[in-house]
Amino acid sequence: MATAGPLGNGGWGYVGWCEVLMGRAPCAQMMLASLWACVYSRFLRGWLKWVLRLLTGRCELQRVCGGARAGAWRTHGIEHSLELSKNKVLRNAVYVGEDEVEKCVTDIMKEKKIIEQKNKDFKTDLQVCLLQISGYKQLYLDVENLRKVPYDSDNEEHEEELIKLWNLLMPHENLKARITKQWCNIGFQGDDPKTDFRGMGMLGLVNLVYFSKHYASEARQILSHSNHPKLGYSYAIVGINLTEMAYSLLKSGALKSHFYNAVPGLPNIEHFHQIYCYLVYEFDKFWFEEEPESIMHFNHYREKFHERVKALLLDYDIVLALQNRREQ
Repeated sequence: MATAGPLGNGGWGYVGWCEVLMGRAPCAQMMLASLWACVYSRFLRGWLKWVLRLLTGRCELQRVCGGARAGAWRTHGIEHSLELSKNKVLRNAVYVGEDEVEKCVTDIMKEKKIIEQKNKDFKTDLQVCLLQISGYKQLYLDVENLRKVPYDSDNEEHEEELIKLWNLLMPHENLKARITKQWCNIGFQGDDPKTDFRGMGMLGLVNLVYFSKHYASEARQILSHSNHPKLGYSYAIVGINLTEMAYSLLKSGALKSHFYNAVPGLPNIEHFHQIYCYLVYEFDKFWFEEEPESIMHFNHYREKFHERVKALLLDYDIVLALQNRREQ
C-alpha cells in the first residue's frame, strides 16, 4: 500500500523532503530520529567507540559499568551495548540463563582482553547486570506459564485458592454454596467465578489472592470503594483487568527500569505480584479522582491510567512501590 507524502499521493518531491528536513512535515521528527538512529548505529557508533577506547583505554562495557549508577542506568546501558555489538559472544550474552552468567562474563572479558585482577569491580558489576537481564526474561516466562494455566473447577488447589479469596475479603460472611450469587459481592460477573478467569487464567486469581492476603486492610477498603453507589466498579473483574495490564507491561519490557532498580539480582514472581498490588491501589485512587460519568466509560479511563503508568516507567530512576505498610 502506497503512503502519501507531504504533497499527497503524488510523492514526496523536493519541497516535501525540505519540509521533512526542517521538521515541518507530519511525523517529521519521528522520521529524523529513525534516520539518525540508523546512521549512528551503522556508521558513527563503531568509530566513536574506537575513539573513546583510544582516549580512555577502556571498552564500552567498562565505561558503562564505571560511569553509570547501579540499577537501570547501568543495566540498560550494558544491555544496549551487548545488543548492538558485532561480536557474537557479546550479542548472545543477553540470552544466557542464570546458570550461564558466570561463564559468559569470563568469555566477555576474554574477548575484550580485560584483565580480571585489574578489573574486579567490572566483573562483579557485569555479572549483576547479566543476572538482571536474564532474570527479567525468566520472570516473563514464569508469569506467562501461570497465565496459560486455565482455572479448573475440578482442581482442588484451584478451588482452595478461590475460597481463600472469599475468606480474605469477606471474613465475616460464609459462602452458602460454591455456585452462588454471593460472588457478585466481591465483583465477579455471575454465580461461578471460573468463567471470569479465561483471559488471564490462574495468574488473575493468584494476583487477587496475593493482594488480599498481604494487603488485607487495603484490599477490603478498595472492595468497599468498589461498592460506591455512583463510582462503583466490579472489584474482581477490574482486578483481573489490571493483571492483564501488569502482564502487558512486563511483556513489552516497560517494567525493566523498575525491576533493574528494585531488584539487585534475579526477580521472581512475587516481585511481579508487587507490581500488581501497586496497580490495584493506584487505579482505585485514580478512578475516584477522575470521577467517571459511569462504568460504561471504564475502557477510556483504564487506558488513561495505563498511559500514565507507562509514562512513569520511562524514567530510569523509577521504582513503583506501594507505600502503605505491608501486613504480615
